[in-house]
Amino acid sequence: NAMKKILACVLLGMLILSTHGCTNFLVTKGASQEGYNMITYAADSHVLYGVLYHYPAGTHSEGSVRHIYDWDSGEYLGDIPEKTETYKVMGNMNEYQVTIGETTYGGRAELQHQDGAIVDYGSLIYIALQRSKTAREAITVMTTLPQEYGYASEGESFSIADKDEVWILEHIGKGNFEKGTVWVAVKVPDGHVSAHANQARIQTFPWDDPENCLYSDDVMSFAVARGYVEGTLPREEFSFSDTYAPVSFEGARACEGRVWSFFNRIKSGMDVYEDYIKGDKLEPTDRMPLTIEPDAGKKVSLKQLMEYMRDHYEGTYFDMTTDVGAQAFKMPYRWRPLTWKPTEASDNTYINERATSTQQTAWNYVAQMRHNMPDPVGGIFWFGVDDTSGSVHVPIYAGMQRCPFRWAEGHGSMMDFTFDSAFWVFNLVTNWAYMRWNVIYPEIKAKILEKEDFYITETARIDTEFQELWDAGNQEDAIELVTSFSEETANELVVEWFDFFKYLFVKYMDGNTKTKTEGSDVPHVDYAGYGEEWYARIVAETGDKYLVPDTMESSHQLKSKLKGKHWLGFQATYQFLFSCKNSKLIDFA
Repeated sequence: NAMKKILACVLLGMLILSTHGCTNFLVTKGASQEGYNMITYAADSHVLYGVLYHYPAGTHSEGSVRHIYDWDSGEYLGDIPEKTETYKVMGNMNEYQVTIGETTYGGRAELQHQDGAIVDYGSLIYIALQRSKTAREAITVMTTLPQEYGYASEGESFSIADKDEVWILEHIGKGNFEKGTVWVAVKVPDGHVSAHANQARIQTFPWDDPENCLYSDDVMSFAVARGYVEGTLPREEFSFSDTYAPVSFEGARACEGRVWSFFNRIKSGMDVYEDYIKGDKLEPTDRMPLTIEPDAGKKVSLKQLMEYMRDHYEGTYFDMTTDVGAQAFKMPYRWRPLTWKPTEASDNTYINERATSTQQTAWNYVAQMRHNMPDPVGGIFWFGVDDTSGSVHVPIYAGMQRCPFRWAEGHGSMMDFTFDSAFWVFNLVTNWAYMRWNVIYPEIKAKILEKEDFYITETARIDTEFQELWDAGNQEDAIELVTSFSEETANELVVEWFDFFKYLFVKYMDGNTKTKTEGSDVPHVDYAGYGEEWYARIVAETGDKYLVPDTMESSHQLKSKLKGKHWLGFQATYQFLFSCKNSKLIDFA
């Protein structure tokens, strides 16, 4: 029976990975080069359309209700009372700089469904953002609503941050045994970073430190009642993650690997966890710490955090560009399913690496919460759509009042293509790069960094102008300044990126690279082929199948013999015969 439960958890985890895999990085101000709290979120789903959500601030009459729809399916779940005042939200950041992200870990199968539950994980995020001025207030909203209205989703890890604190909240429903959730929230110590990626990570936690840790009263007693742990277990040894979401091979390899890759960038000695990430050692004592302190000189900058979200395990054992799956052009992506068998009859199952940067990302952000500025300008929600490696992060200020229309809900959909949508335009560029990654992507990467550098410089200018208006009492003008800047910047980027796609398409179509020739409409064409490694593999796999006999002269050999006017004459003759064939003046049959 115990083995069946473990297997059910593993299978559910594989399902979660294939549908709702996400990644969050958390950086406290003491671990940040700029001195500000930051969190990231990649919303990874093959069916989620990438848009910038916008909820205006509102006032509501007594007795008003809020309709709750499941964030994933759109299914109507029920109603809850609405607050008389709700705050403005742009993306996943509200007007007080409170920001929330999540990753789904699933957990024990018998805790996944709760009859009559009204509140799902997505609704919790946006309700909390509309009702909270601090991270602690958001935790209170997110942990009390499920107790009253039931919880309608799987186990979740949430990143919850404001300009002063950064928290991880993990919870899971109680199934049909009881209404609500069990949960624990841990504050990330200042000077530390953390991360989570579809595997619950909070193990043991302090029971008598409410400044740094909060939890449900029954977080352990419910586990005892269900038989997950013995009642004699000292509470100091109780592990939330190992009780409610035991780590599996997939949880380590495809989930914790993303956390490890981030930690590995900024902390020496992370190689000791490689066997855990490989899935070879899965005991609770083999696991990584919840938070780490970066090495001296390794504090994280805004630009670096954007870069870490583009990770494909480059330079590590798990590097996705070095094996046959990368194909000829070193592509660091693997098409789904995540796990596969060589044949239907095979007894063995294999797994693709699951990196932070992945093709099915709908949208992503790097949120920067700046404690020494007024909230409208202090919060910058650096937002992008599609694969993080192909995203340009545009600055969306917390005080922004209008959503850029090319990024807004209702402008295109997952099955409704439009050239005027940020999501579709960025997908055009990135999917074009997938064709010949190591040839095309470097040019895209350079363009991304150029744009992000420019935006970082521009936000410094806007910050100064905003502060001058704000200090002079011109608050409406200050709000309009950040609104217009973010709106125009985001919309103009879509137009520029579509022009960039047209340029890339012309340059790299048909498997070659074309560059303009001065004074001529005929471009220079570079036939780069497949590279020495791939050609060597073709020869190794096919032997003499494609071997050209020594007696057959190649076009290059022929050109070297027919030099000067003789070669030009040969070209002219060939072109004449070819044109005759096309016009059917000569029958070559």
